[in-house]
Amino acid sequence: MGYDNLIKQILAFVQLTNAEIEIIRSKFRSNKYKQKEYVLIAGEISTDIHFIVNGLVRVFYLNNGKETNTYLACDNGFVSSYSSFIHQGKSIENIQCIENTETLSISFKDMQELYSLISQWEKVGRILAEQNFLCVSDRLLKLQSIPAKEKYLKFLKTASDKIVQRTPLIHIASFLGMEPESLSRIRKSIS
Repeated sequence: MGYDNLIKQILAFVQLTNAEIEIIRSKFRSNKYKQKEYVLIAGEISTDIHFIVNGLVRVFYLNNGKETNTYLACDNGFVSSYSSFIHQGKSIENIQCIENTETLSISFKDMQELYSLISQWEKVGRILAEQNFLCVSDRLLKLQSIPAKEKYLKFLKTASDKIVQRTPLIHIASFLGMEPESLSRIRKSIS
């Protein structure tokens, strides 16, 4: 089932032959992580992009001992420390599972190999990069220009139900750039 969902996501970007699909499928490997387990620890090199078959993860960094969440992802989403992955340098981010998570992962080496084997794969890579850029850009704009209550309401509309319902409020508050107490007040005011 996981591979089917992965292929479905990829086919939403590009058309591929059955032979190309099988080559792509062969480059992904299955992983299982437990709740609170780290997929990547800051200081390591992000060697993989992960497609989440099922589960929930967060991407965060530490600043003076305080965790700041930069991304939340769940079923059928892709996650990596993209900056580290692209330049194969040390990551400043951590990727941690909020709940038990299954992924299908492709290595940097295999991504590069697919770029040379399958012409359409470059479009897949470009679309993933564009989506990551738009996510980062949108998040920065929200953090700098949108009032807290509006940020939370937009989050409720745009995030998947799984992220909204199963992510601890402390992580949602951090992701939205506010203190947990502020988020609690906002939640009370709209309920």
